[in-house]
Amino acid sequence: MAIPLPLTSCSPISTSSSISRTSFVPLTPRNRTFFSNHNHSRRVLISCSSSLSSDNGSAPDSMNGNGNGSSLNGQSSFPRMPSFDGTSKPPLKWRRVLLKVSGEALAGDEEQNIDPKVTMAIAREVAAVTRLGIEVAIVVGGGNIFRGSTWAGCSGLDRSSADYIGMLATVMNAIFLQATMESIGIPTRVQTAFRMSEVAEPYIRRRAIRHLEKGRVVIFAAGTGNPFFTTDTAAALRCAEINAEVVLKATNVDGVFDDDPKRNPNARLLDSLTYQEVTSKDLSVMDMTAITLCQENNIPVVVFNLSEPGNIAKAIKGERVGTLIGGTWNSIVTTTT
Repeated sequence: MAIPLPLTSCSPISTSSSISRTSFVPLTPRNRTFFSNHNHSRRVLISCSSSLSSDNGSAPDSMNGNGNGSSLNGQSSFPRMPSFDGTSKPPLKWRRVLLKVSGEALAGDEEQNIDPKVTMAIAREVAAVTRLGIEVAIVVGGGNIFRGSTWAGCSGLDRSSADYIGMLATVMNAIFLQATMESIGIPTRVQTAFRMSEVAEPYIRRRAIRHLEKGRVVIFAAGTGNPFFTTDTAAALRCAEINAEVVLKATNVDGVFDDDPKRNPNARLLDSLTYQEVTSKDLSVMDMTAITLCQENNIPVVVFNLSEPGNIAKAIKGERVGTLIGGTWNSIVTTTT
C-alpha cells in the first residue's frame, strides 16, 4: 500500500529564497513485513532546510566552529559566556564575594527589628551586580533581635544558651532577606549552621559553591553553629571555605576611623589599613578571631556604610568605598574569556 508522505525537496533551491518547496510523493516500503512485524510507525518526517547554507554556499558559523554552536572539533553547543575583557563590560576586581550584613544595619532607624526598606535596598543592589556575573554570598547578624553577649547572665542565662538564641535570631533575618530577594526575582538559598530542615538547607560547602556557580545568592545563617563566636568570625570562615575573594562588611558607619567619630568630630576616615595596624591599634572593626582568620588566609576586608545608596554595588564591584583592610584599591583581578 502506498503511503502519501510530505517530503521537502532539498535541491535545487535558489539561495535567494529561504522557503523550500514541498511535494507529496508516494513512499512504498520494499519489505511490508518489516513494518507489520515490528509495529513501527509508518509516518516519516523528512525536513531539509535551506537555512543551513549561507549566501556563499558555506555552512554557518554554528556548524563550522567559528560561532557559539557545536562544531566538528568538539566545541560546546551552548552559547559562550559574555566576555569580561573590558570591551563590553568593565573589568571586575572580585568574582565571588561574601557580604556581611550586621543585624543593627537591618534595623534601619531602629523603630522596628527589621526595616523592609533596608532589605529591599540590599536586594536591589545585589541583583544589579549578580547580572554582571559576580557570585554573592551573605552572612547576616542577629543583633537587631537578640545579642547573646549582652543577655548572658540575665536570669541565669549562661553564655552558650544566649549565643544559641542569637543564632536563631540570624535565621529570622536570613529568611526575611531571602523573601525580599525572591520577591524581585533573585534565586536565593538559606543555609544554616545547624539543621532546621523545615525552613532552610543545612550548610554543605560543596552545595553552597554549586548554588553560587548557578547564579544563586546564598545566605548563611546561625553563625558558625558554635557559641562564643561572632558572626564576623562566621563571615571570615565561610569566605575561606567557599573560596570567596573578599569580605564586605556592611555597617552603620562610613568605614574605619582613627578615633571614635561620636566622641571626636575631627576623627579621620582611614582609606586602607593592614591587618597588623588593626590588631596593634585595637581598632573595633571585627573581633580578633575574624581578623586573624582573614590574615592567615589572605582575605581582604572592606568596611563601608550600608545606609548610603549604591555603596553595596560599589563595594561588590571593587570600587573605592569605605576602608580596605589587607589589600590595595588599584589591584584588578586578571580576567579571562
